[in-house]
Amino acid sequence: MKKIKLGFVGGGKDSLIGILHKVASQMYDKYDLVSGVFSTDNKTNIDTAKTLGLDLSRVYESYEDMIKAELKLDVDERIKAVSILTPNFLHYPIAKKFLENGFNIICEKPLTITLKEALELKKIKDSNSLVFGVTHTYTGYPMVRQMSQMIEDKVIGNIQRVDSTYFQGWINDIIHDKDKRKSTWRLNPEISGISSCLADIGTHAFNMLELVCGMKVKKILADLNHLYEDNPLDIDVSVLITMENGAKGTIRSSQIATGIENNLNIAVHGSLGSLIWEQENPNYLYHYTNDKPLQVLKPGHPYNSKISLDGTKLPAGHPEGIFDAMGNIYKGIARQINGEEVKKREYPTIDEGVRGMEFIETAVRSNKEGNIWLELHT
Repeated sequence: MKKIKLGFVGGGKDSLIGILHKVASQMYDKYDLVSGVFSTDNKTNIDTAKTLGLDLSRVYESYEDMIKAELKLDVDERIKAVSILTPNFLHYPIAKKFLENGFNIICEKPLTITLKEALELKKIKDSNSLVFGVTHTYTGYPMVRQMSQMIEDKVIGNIQRVDSTYFQGWINDIIHDKDKRKSTWRLNPEISGISSCLADIGTHAFNMLELVCGMKVKKILADLNHLYEDNPLDIDVSVLITMENGAKGTIRSSQIATGIENNLNIAVHGSLGSLIWEQENPNYLYHYTNDKPLQVLKPGHPYNSKISLDGTKLPAGHPEGIFDAMGNIYKGIARQINGEEVKKREYPTIDEGVRGMEFIETAVRSNKEGNIWLELHT
């Protein structure tokens, strides 16, 4: 089967997210990166293309130029999918234009900056029968998939308590200086939307919880911390949640957890046991019960589920990391584009992106209205 011709919008050569997506897209030999607009700065744009070894005739100054030029090429030569790696406010207009012209989408999260925009993208995607993946990267880890399968198989019984935590400390160096906090786009509502912390990392915690539990969050009560009155967006969040089955729990995310790097933790407690996974130690899944010693499951072993093993590239004992997790998502999207059988959890769809946007908007409203319980409906 021919490789899927892929284009990038965003992800210039000094961008971490650009490197991550580039490596991930190449991991299973499913894609061929041939085209792009990598930066609004044309020098960076061209330098990135040269670094990637691309034909400069397929490098464009704007995404509008990219669409027009690619559509003039033969079907076998033009890109079939585009990865959108820009700041939040550009996701919607770029994705909309590519969808309307028949291109499949791989998009960074959050999906958009409003729920209305997210729902419109879903409508266009569905009407054109296209594939739309949202890169909630951490869902691609083999032991996250193993955790999801074990919960589905009732290994820990009925879910009775859930907790999802995502702590970082990077904004702590910025937030206490008035000039600095005005300089980062993460705290600019025109670029980030109505949220910083929730949109950037809280959506990961929310998405992961719904993924591994195999059910939706039904109600939330949110308390958002801005720390300074002149800071328009949240940087620290605590959310009480109720799941569809009535189980209670929390989603907590913070960008001011001083000294903490990238600490995403998921804990699900059932009637027969508990499962806990930590992103900074992604190859370990901890299984607790009352009647047996702690079990530690690792990737690559035959005791793992098919979905876990499908996402494992190396023999047991060889650590796999975030590049591998993103690679698994790209692989799932490629299978969908190629018309192959795709099982649930192979990649996050636009539906998860829409849910994330509803979570953000509902949490912000809950906080504004006096920390009240509100339902999610999508």
